[in-house]
Amino acid sequence: MNKENTIRPSAVIFDMDGLMFDTENLTIPIWEPAGNLYGYQITRDIVMQLIGISRKRSQELLQEIFGVDFPFEKIHAEFRRLVYKEIEENGVPKKPGLDYLLDNLVAAKIPFGLATSSSKATATNNLKKAGILEKFTTITCGDEVENGKPAPDIFLLAAKRLGFSPNDCIGLEDSPAGLMGLHAAGIKSIFIKDVIEPQQEILDTVWRRCNDLIEVVALFGL
Repeated sequence: MNKENTIRPSAVIFDMDGLMFDTENLTIPIWEPAGNLYGYQITRDIVMQLIGISRKRSQELLQEIFGVDFPFEKIHAEFRRLVYKEIEENGVPKKPGLDYLLDNLVAAKIPFGLATSSSKATATNNLKKAGILEKFTTITCGDEVENGKPAPDIFLLAAKRLGFSPNDCIGLEDSPAGLMGLHAAGIKSIFIKDVIEPQQEILDTVWRRCNDLIEVVALFGL
């Protein structure tokens, strides 16, 4: 990539699931057995609507679909148990180029933080399992903000913790909800597709699109 087509960010904000880790493909099928345990058929089409949004919004959406008696806490607990078991046994599947990008950012002394809808406990465990926890300047999680993605709250807090204005940050996302949140926060977004192609009106807000994390290294001129 030509130098004139690169940009050096002041700080970078990462999503986690589907962006750094191939956890969407890992977790999507797990909703089915978790739901079946309590007599609910949670199909892939339903799960796709949950990607990138907060736990609170996921509960609201599932109760809109199945009714107010839907036992979200019980099913979610079973879902988390099965996910944790899978990760403990097989590790966290990293996306291609993750270590390469993080190492280049560290070498360039560009700070980076996490902004994930997952809980602090889940995020910390996954980053630790992947051997990258200590590389992050700051971690911001879904249980630390009142309004989850697509609201801008988590991204604004992440930028504040990094010590930069939103305009000086660049955010990496794979989900429509995340891209909407970055746009609402006034943060330039880089979209890397995982399992969902956002609607055109969301894509119109995207600053850059890359095929993978390796391309981001070139875009940053690292």
